[in-house]
Amino acid sequence: MGRILVIRGGAIGDFILTLPALGLLRTGFAGAHIEVMSYERVLPLVERRHYADAVRSIEYGPLAACFNPRAKMDDTLRDLFLGCGQIISFLYDPDRLFQSSLEGIGVKHFLPISPILGPTGHASAQLAAPLSSLALFLEDPQARLFPSEDDHAQAERLAQGLARRFFAIHPGSGSPQKNWSAGHWIAVITALLREWGQGSVLVIAGEADSEAAQVIEAHFGAEVRIARHQPLNRLAALLARAGGFLGHDSGISHLAAAVGTPCLLLFGPTDHRVWAPAGSHVKILTATNRSLDHLSPSDVLKTLDGMAL
Repeated sequence: MGRILVIRGGAIGDFILTLPALGLLRTGFAGAHIEVMSYERVLPLVERRHYADAVRSIEYGPLAACFNPRAKMDDTLRDLFLGCGQIISFLYDPDRLFQSSLEGIGVKHFLPISPILGPTGHASAQLAAPLSSLALFLEDPQARLFPSEDDHAQAERLAQGLARRFFAIHPGSGSPQKNWSAGHWIAVITALLREWGQGSVLVIAGEADSEAAQVIEAHFGAEVRIARHQPLNRLAALLARAGGFLGHDSGISHLAAAVGTPCLLLFGPTDHRVWAPAGSHVKILTATNRSLDHLSPSDVLKTLDGMAL
């Protein structure tokens, strides 16, 4: 196959759900040079970490011209595309503008895969299904990440001050409708601290989670640790050290599941059969009427007790 280019947009969770498809390419074309083009934030998860030999930013400005039939393609992109034996694109391209641009310069092996998924079948299976045209068939939809030695070393430094056995929590997601209330999180964290001790709870916080994290930090102070705005590769290695993880339908939940951490995930408006991480280490708690308001802290704590973390 020579050189394979995979182009993937979307959020963190979307990217991680594509890892089983990338894994198929890695094992199916073991001698190929695989490059991944995506957002800069997610690329360190795969760069020289099993999946990608090289990475490129999808935020490269001239790429936009590939969706304009009247624009001249950037020479760097032209050389990149023509140098690939196979291009696989997960870009949203309903009018086939990107595909036409590539075919117009002579790209012969182009496989478009729609990122818009149906209501049935796990997301990873849906994303990998079109690879059957390359004689690749997905058997296991579980996504896996492989942090580097440096990632683990950075995580060890971040873990200083945490208890040897700690629990990770991510109180946010990409949508307020998918989030549990701050009061419920406080009740669960209180119970975890009572059982596991001070320094045993790590709260993951990004820009979208700052309000919930501030409420939790104001309530508990130094009793909990807050990890803010960490690079995803470093955060993945940190989550791999956790004894358990509790979160919503979010990219960080997919991150925790992909490093093998036992997870309890709260699902409300979205369908866990499509969007939840796959794996026997992942437990899903679904809310009545798809509203997380119907899940109580006692429901969550009872489920955690049954997981024997």
